[in-house]
Amino acid sequence: MELQLTQALHRNIRHRPADIAYVDDHGRRSWAEFGNRAARLAAALASLAAAKGDRIGILALNGGIYLETMLAAWWLGSAINPVNIRWSVAEIAYSLDDCDTGILLIDESFAPLAPELRARSKALKTLIYTGPGPVPDGMLSYETLIAETPPMADTETGGESLAGVFYTGGTTGNPKGVMLTHNGLLSNTLGALLEEPFAEDETILIAAPLFHLAGACIFLRAFTRGCGTVLLPGFNAAATLRAIATERVTFTLLVPTMIQMLVDHPDLPNHDLSSLRRIMYGASPIGEGLLLRAMARLPAASFIQSYGLTETSGPFTILPARYHTPEGRTPDRLRAAGRPFWGMELRIVDPDGNPVPPGQVGEIAARGPGIMPGYWQKPEQTAAALRHGWLHSGDAGYMDEEGFLFIVDRVKDMIVSGGENVYSTEVESAISKHPDVAACAVFGIPSEKWGEAVHAVVVLKDGAEATGEAIRAHCKTLIAGYKCPGTVEFRDALPVSGAGKTLKHVLREPFWKGRDRRVG
Repeated sequence: MELQLTQALHRNIRHRPADIAYVDDHGRRSWAEFGNRAARLAAALASLAAAKGDRIGILALNGGIYLETMLAAWWLGSAINPVNIRWSVAEIAYSLDDCDTGILLIDESFAPLAPELRARSKALKTLIYTGPGPVPDGMLSYETLIAETPPMADTETGGESLAGVFYTGGTTGNPKGVMLTHNGLLSNTLGALLEEPFAEDETILIAAPLFHLAGACIFLRAFTRGCGTVLLPGFNAAATLRAIATERVTFTLLVPTMIQMLVDHPDLPNHDLSSLRRIMYGASPIGEGLLLRAMARLPAASFIQSYGLTETSGPFTILPARYHTPEGRTPDRLRAAGRPFWGMELRIVDPDGNPVPPGQVGEIAARGPGIMPGYWQKPEQTAAALRHGWLHSGDAGYMDEEGFLFIVDRVKDMIVSGGENVYSTEVESAISKHPDVAACAVFGIPSEKWGEAVHAVVVLKDGAEATGEAIRAHCKTLIAGYKCPGTVEFRDALPVSGAGKTLKHVLREPFWKGRDRRVG
C-alpha cells in the first residue's frame, strides 16, 4: 500500500468525526463534513472529465473551500495547481497552459478576471465559482455541484504520483512548475512533525497564503495530526490578533514581514495571546533586531525557525525553540537556520558541486525523499537544479562543525563590492538592530568605483526620525565598514509578494535599468 495524502482524512473521520476540522470566515466544519464534501467534489470533478493525473487549478483566498479542493483533487487522483493570487492575468494564463489545467475553481475576489483568463488561456475549459451570491455567466456553482453529486470512493492514489504543481519565481523569466509527489509532501510533513510535534489539542492558525507551499505545509501537518485549523483569507495583523485570542490558537507560521506588522501593531497589548505556544518563522531572512523585539513582545510564545524551498516539498531544516531561549541561544546559534529534518541530507558545495569545509560559504544543496522530481516540462532547468543526485538551491550558506546551517544570501543577491563579497542578510540584520528601524532591504547598486555599492531601503517605526548617517554609524559598530550601506533610502513600506517575501527585484530594478550588467 502506498502512502497517500488522503489517509489522514480517513483517519480523522474514523477517530474524531464530530471534531472541528477547520474554521474560516464562513463558519466551522467537522471532519465528517469535510470528508463528505471533498468526496462529493471529487465526484463532481470526475463528471466534468477530470481524471487521474490531471491538474485542478484554484485561484482563491484562504478558506475551507481551498482545503476541500486540495483533498478532492487527491481523492480523485489528480494534482492541485494552486495559483498565485498576486499574479497578473498573463502569468495566471501561462501557468494554466503550461501544465494543461482545464478546470479552475475561482472565488469572488478573482471572478472578475474570468473573461480575460478565458481569452488568454487555451487550456482553460471549465470555471467553478466558489463564492457567495449569483453564479457568474459561464461558470458552474461549487455548492450546487457538491449538493447534487453523490460522493465517490477514494482512488487511493499515492506514492510517486503527482500531487501538485507549485509555481515559483517569474521575476527572471516564466514561472517554473515544481512537481511534488505524495511521497515528497508526506515525507516532509512527517519529518517536520518528528522535529516539532503537534499535540492533538492544538489549534493551528494559517494566515500565510495556501498557494505558497509554506502555508500548505502547515495545513498538511495539522491535517495529518488531526488538529483543527483556523484560516484567515490573508494576513492582516489586527485579524490575526483577534483570531489568536478568540480561537485560542496555539501555533502559527509567520514570515518576517508578518511578524514585524504583528508585534508593532498598536492593539497588541489589548489581546489575550496567552494560548499561543509557538511561532514558526521562515520563507525569508529575519533581522536579529526584529527577532529579539518579537520575543520580547510575545514572551509566552516559543520561536522556531525553518528553511526550505518549494523544490524540497517545503521547509526541511529547523532551529528548535530551545536555541531561542536565553539559556540556549548564542549570537551565532540564533542566526542559524537549524539542521535538516529526518530523511533529508544537506551539504555546502563549490561551483563544481564539491563539498566545502565547515565554515566556508558555498551553495546549499540537499537530497532526500522530499526533493522534487523536476520542473514541469522544463528538462534543461531540471538538469541544472538536480545534479549528481543533489538539488542545488541557489542559496549561499555555510555549516558549522555541528551541522547547523547558516544562510548568508541568495547566490544572485550577493553583492561584490571592490572585490569583497557582501551578504545582504548580514547587513539587514545589523540595520534591524537600530531602535528606529521597522524593516529594511539591502541590495547592490551600480558603482563606477567599486562595481557594486551597498544600498539600503529602510522603513522606520512610526514617529522615528533616524537619518541615513545614523543608520550607517550604527552599522559600523556591528559590521566591517565595507559592508555598511553607502546609501540609505527611506520608504513607508517595502514591496512584498503574496507570500510575504520582500521583492528586492522591484527595489533593484530602477538602479540597473538600461545597463548591460544586471543583478538578479
